[in-house]
Amino acid sequence: MKKRWVVLSTGIILYLGGCEMISRLDATTDKTDFQSSQYENGRFSNEKPVNQKSVKERIEIFWRFFTEKKINAEPDVVLPVNAVTREGLHALSNETTHIIKLGHSSILIKTQGRYILLDPVFAERASPFSFAGPKRFHDVPILISDLPDIDYVLISHNHYDHLDKQAVMDLNEKTLHFLVPLGVDGDLQKWGIDADKIDTFDWWQSYADDELDLFFTFAPTQHFSGRGLGDANATLWGSWAINTQQEKLYFSGDSGYFKGFKEIGERLGPFDITMIETGAYDKDWADIHMTPEQSIQAHTDLGGGYMIPIHNGTFDLAFHAWYEPLERVSEAAIQSNVNLLTPEVGAVMSLGKPMRSTYWWKPLMP
Repeated sequence: MKKRWVVLSTGIILYLGGCEMISRLDATTDKTDFQSSQYENGRFSNEKPVNQKSVKERIEIFWRFFTEKKINAEPDVVLPVNAVTREGLHALSNETTHIIKLGHSSILIKTQGRYILLDPVFAERASPFSFAGPKRFHDVPILISDLPDIDYVLISHNHYDHLDKQAVMDLNEKTLHFLVPLGVDGDLQKWGIDADKIDTFDWWQSYADDELDLFFTFAPTQHFSGRGLGDANATLWGSWAINTQQEKLYFSGDSGYFKGFKEIGERLGPFDITMIETGAYDKDWADIHMTPEQSIQAHTDLGGGYMIPIHNGTFDLAFHAWYEPLERVSEAAIQSNVNLLTPEVGAVMSLGKPMRSTYWWKPLMP
């Protein structure tokens, strides 16, 4: 019993010490009067209230991370990564839309010869610290320095596994436009991005690029935001619908399952491709992340054609095995007759050409 209390005390001390460090990382926002129906008393909210964790509950979750034994949460083998090169990207047809999963939720899209980058995270860790936090399982398939010029960088929300400070700074010189949720522009400007390059969005607001025939809409999700301890929900979160010249694409960001997917499908869909969060789920945060079965339902609600499960296979952010999201979503897709695409990192998916799942993780499972 004494040993247990020593461990518990140590865990609480570490937790509180970490809280003190992380409290200095609060998101920078220069507004307190956002004109949004989701904004009140200095905070954004979901359409339906989600469970707000008390300090006790947060300590209990931390205690789980500190004490609960994880099984196969990280791979003990090398994961396949397809190298991506600038020359290879330029060689892809300008008449076709191409989608490349760079890892976790980072997606590179080439359409009409132009490039769109979604939630670019190139850091070694999904963390504010270089020495601690979830470490990536695999190399990135291309370095930022090797990327071609990017027309649009889209951000879904400001969590560390979706908004990478160093990546944003490194992308600045080669990116024309940053499209971000309300409030996230504050950090980007602090990191050196010119305000003229940033557009901010409330839910259902859109941006049209008539020259490229591109149309972007920021849509609701059921999630939250924050980079420190004192900035909870000080910035907005959401998903992106992208209309190219020929297709409709949907990128979920992070979300719990909610009725909003059906509304998005009715208002903005149906979608040729959906990229849906499938990973980092747990009973302790069931309302802000989906199970794989719920991800399939979200895809169905959206009127999706093909579904690409994202938010998996790169960082250990929960308690399940690293391959479990792909196993479960594959089985659920078969049961629901959903066309699922599970590409290796760096593999090119070209719309209009035959596409199929590869089940690349199965030979690597223990």
